[in-house]
Amino acid sequence: MDTDAQLSERDPSPAPDQGPEQRSRSARFRTRAAGLRHRPVALLACCLVFLFFLSTFVVQPFLIPSSSMENTLRIGDRVLVNKLAYRFGGEPERGDVVVFDGTGSFVHSNSGENPVTALLRGAGAKLGLARPADTDYVKRVIGIGGDHVTCCDKRGRIKVNGKPVDEGYLHPGDAPSSVDFDIVVPKGKLWVMGDHRARSSDSRDHLGEAGGGTVPVDKVIGRADWISWPVGRWTTLHTPRSFDGIPAPAGPHG
Repeated sequence: MDTDAQLSERDPSPAPDQGPEQRSRSARFRTRAAGLRHRPVALLACCLVFLFFLSTFVVQPFLIPSSSMENTLRIGDRVLVNKLAYRFGGEPERGDVVVFDGTGSFVHSNSGENPVTALLRGAGAKLGLARPADTDYVKRVIGIGGDHVTCCDKRGRIKVNGKPVDEGYLHPGDAPSSVDFDIVVPKGKLWVMGDHRARSSDSRDHLGEAGGGTVPVDKVIGRADWISWPVGRWTTLHTPRSFDGIPAPAGPHG
C-alpha cells in the first residue's frame, strides 16, 4: 500500500454533524458550568454584604489599637460592639465599656487621611480586619449625666456623688488618677476613663476644652460586650459591681 493510501486510512473521519438536540444539550451544559464557576464569587459577595449590614446596624467587630484599657482589653483584641444596647431607649451606665466617636470632644479636626485610604480602612474596620479610625475610642463610663465625679479622696479613690469607687478592674500598679478633678457631668454627656490610667488619654486630658472632657451620649457607637479574638481570650465583658450603691445625683442635671 502506498504512503498516500496509508495516510488516507489513518486520517480520522470527520466528526458527525451535531443535531439540534445535542447542540442544545451542550449549550445548557456550558451555561450550567459557567454558573457553577461564578456561584462561589456570588456567595462570597452575599456574605460580605450581610456582614457589612450586620456590622453597621447590629454588632461591629472593633480592633483594640492601644494599651489604654489593659488589662481588660489588650492590643490586638477584637471586641464585638453591641450597637443595639442603647438603641431602644437605653443609655450607657456607669462601668460600661463603650466605643464612641471622639470628634468634637476628644478630637477637633480630621486627620487629613486620603479619602480612598479612609474608605478602604473604614471597610476593613467594619469587619474587624483593620485598625479603627483615629477618632474612635474605647473607654469605661465612670460618670453619667448629673453625676458629681471627683478625684481623689484620702485613699486616692475616685468618688461619684460622694461615694468612693473601688475600681478592681484597674491595671495593676495604677493609681485611679494622677490628676485631680472635680466635675458635674452635663445632661446627655459621659465622663469616661481608660482602665490603664497611666497610659490612657481620656476625659481628664480634655478638662480645659469645650465640653470639659465629657463625651455626648449620641456619639456612642455601642457597648463592648464580648472579646471574640484571640480564641484564648474569649469572654463576656460584664459591668463591674464597683458602681453598685452609687446614690442618685444631688440636683438636676447640668
